[in-house]
Amino acid sequence: MTTEEQPRDEPCYVISIAARMVGLHAQTLRYYERVGLVWPSRSQGRQRLYSQADIDRLRRIKTYTEELGMNLAGAEVAIKLVDRIEELEARVDTLTAQLKEARARKR
Repeated sequence: MTTEEQPRDEPCYVISIAARMVGLHAQTLRYYERVGLVWPSRSQGRQRLYSQADIDRLRRIKTYTEELGMNLAGAEVAIKLVDRIEELEARVDTLTAQLKEARARKR
């Protein structure tokens, strides 16, 4: 199964791989978990497992903090806003499709 075929929320990367993929130290990922910025899954042996969605979130945090100069609290607020915008856009898309269907049935 390729990366494109995997569900985005499937836990599959251990912390060392996730840290390397994002370009951060594993200790930074542990800290982000401690302060509630990411929530990796855990294996039965309690090993952290990161999904592609977690990796994307970590990259976004890194962009906000390193490139845009935000502190972690600001990055958290920005991420929540972006997540909410994406939810609302998906809802608008759903409602638009339902409206088109209703108009088509009416004709």
